[in-house]
Amino acid sequence: MAQALLHVCTTCRREGAAPPDGPRPGAQLLAALLAEPLPEGVAILPVECLSACSNGCAVALSAPDKWTYVYGRMDPETHAAAILQGAAAYAATADGLVPWRERPEIFRKQSLARIPPLPALDPIPALKDAAE
Repeated sequence: MAQALLHVCTTCRREGAAPPDGPRPGAQLLAALLAEPLPEGVAILPVECLSACSNGCAVALSAPDKWTYVYGRMDPETHAAAILQGAAAYAATADGLVPWRERPEIFRKQSLARIPPLPALDPIPALKDAAE
């Protein structure tokens, strides 16, 4: 069972890349990732949009009870191995927090968002307190 989902935006375009009738860079990135050996504990999930259009190509890493990360400006021709290296490090953590120096350089420099883990939903303490 995977400890990490690597979401890959297949509709991403990079500014100045891919003519309208050619394959989109996001789809090319997905193909490059699938051509590499998949690290243990990582599953790839193609998605149609990560809303990072001005920062394409974009990927996201998520897992239950872990921080979620969104990364942009990924290059389908050169970043596949580093993305999978970062995904493997993420999968190996209990909380999704890979020490900064252990992240691939593209993950250190091209992070677009870090989203906290979703809390237990029954009930969310802040919402319960506000309702009282």
